[in-house]
Amino acid sequence: MRADRLVATLLLLQARGRVTATEVAAELAVSERTARRDLEALATAGIPVYPQRGRGGGWALVGGARTDQGGPTVGGLRELFLLTDGPGVPPSPHEGGTPHLRALERAVVDGTQVRLGYERPEGPPDERIVHPLGLATKAGVRYLVAGTGEGRGAGGLRIFRLGRVTSVEPTGAPVVRPEGFDLATVWRSLASTVEERMRAATVRARAERGAEAALRALFAWRLRLGGPLAHGWMAFEVDGPSPEALAAQLAGLGARIEILAPREAREHLARLAAELAALYGPPTAPRAG
Repeated sequence: MRADRLVATLLLLQARGRVTATEVAAELAVSERTARRDLEALATAGIPVYPQRGRGGGWALVGGARTDQGGPTVGGLRELFLLTDGPGVPPSPHEGGTPHLRALERAVVDGTQVRLGYERPEGPPDERIVHPLGLATKAGVRYLVAGTGEGRGAGGLRIFRLGRVTSVEPTGAPVVRPEGFDLATVWRSLASTVEERMRAATVRARAERGAEAALRALFAWRLRLGGPLAHGWMAFEVDGPSPEALAAQLAGLGARIEILAPREAREHLARLAAELAALYGPPTAPRAG
């Protein structure tokens, strides 16, 4: 993806201070023409990158970047800030247009705190100041690893799903990077904790054919699709923190899904339906008398 390539190019510039299009092309396994266009794109985007002519020239990054030529390779730099499932794993369809990805990539690379607007799975959206430390991808879904200063989890570190980010506002304050921070190690720890919590309950259900995209958008890696059923239905299972939380998420699909088990999920969905019908249903006709 070009966005990933641009970030890798910028990281290489930050490590070495000055590079040539030939060096970038060799590191990223692209043509020199593509490397040159990426360098020009960084300059056009407002990043202080400019070409230097003559012998020993190339492209330089203004702002105190190191100029030693023994800096780490792009592969090593990516491990500092960007983790992916590996080559050939595309982003989930509903994540592909994440509008705030570029702003967060920039915050991670620049080491700038941001005011993050975030839509929580349960409860109203909120805003908080976070320290962006890296980006990771799991099953095609992108996440931000950030410090929150709240003292929770791994020393206040949390992960945020990019699909739920509603706003990103740089504060100008520098990121405080924990001593000895290693993105791969922290990601494994946080992701395993979240995964355990999100597998605490399982709901079995059926859905209309064609609802697959909506289900993937809601549950990503927690969704397991089954085989076709009679009358145009398909079976599926989904994991979550509780039957009630899963029922609340599935409620938005209306009659396109039917929860089969467990009983707690069905009862919670029935209560939600009754509450909504009482609030939004047609007014009761007055009695004659």
